[in-house]
Amino acid sequence: MDLKRYLQINQSLVEKTLAALLPGEHEPPQRLNQAIRHSLLGGGKRLRPVLVLACADAVGEIRERLLPFACGMECLHTYSLIHDDLPAMDNDDLRRGRPTCHKQFDEATAILAGDALLTFAFELASRPIQGVAPETVLLAVRQLAQDAGIFGMVGGQMMDLLAENRTVDMKELRGIHRLKTGALIRCACESGARLGGGSDGQIESLKNYGAAIGLAFQITDDLLDVTGDSRVMGKATGKDQINAKSTYPSLMGLDAARRLAEDQIDLALSHLDALPPSADPLRALARYITERTH
Repeated sequence: MDLKRYLQINQSLVEKTLAALLPGEHEPPQRLNQAIRHSLLGGGKRLRPVLVLACADAVGEIRERLLPFACGMECLHTYSLIHDDLPAMDNDDLRRGRPTCHKQFDEATAILAGDALLTFAFELASRPIQGVAPETVLLAVRQLAQDAGIFGMVGGQMMDLLAENRTVDMKELRGIHRLKTGALIRCACESGARLGGGSDGQIESLKNYGAAIGLAFQITDDLLDVTGDSRVMGKATGKDQINAKSTYPSLMGLDAARRLAEDQIDLALSHLDALPPSADPLRALARYITERTH
């Protein structure tokens, strides 16, 4: 399949939906809304919402009705980036080739923009979906809350901060990134399958697929921080070494880290064996995870 076209179509769909769902930049409070739109509509892979839609494609035919939920996931992801970029965290000046939110505006506005996107994410995710039972939507929202919070992304971020300036072993590193990066990617796949009407077996298969590509995604991020071009990536590289962070390349070496990422992609693809050709976008997306340059 033509993955490039598939991504362009779905990224554009997500982008247009986000722009329509957000308050306008001239609506009060203007500065807050401008900061939100600066961060959320500034490009990006839109991987998590695309995975929601692609997993719904793989099991059902109601993908457009899942757009608010999918966009909610992107709002939640962007809130985490805004806060990660703050001086108290990663202290980054660039994101997606543009000034980070606190650089374009100020730290207080960036904190509030992140807070606003986090709450807006759950407003979108909890909207009724035609043809989907309310209890199924509630279950998906609960899973999203779990994977975004203490037991998922936020917990993983705290563990990552505590791991700076010390060497961690492979078990601890995988535990950090299973939460920090993997939880939301896994949740996107599981939620798309559940809200798309998948069977219990299909939901489990796509959840496992998401876990595997989530680890491959993080390993590739670590590799790109060493080998990537900051002009292509739209953000600074070499930050992991500066912050004395343990990464897959630092623990395993570049070649072994690449092999581990490829093994995870093979594992992810194996979880799609029982799914029909409608899952082909997911098969192509898995390969894209390790081939990307940003």
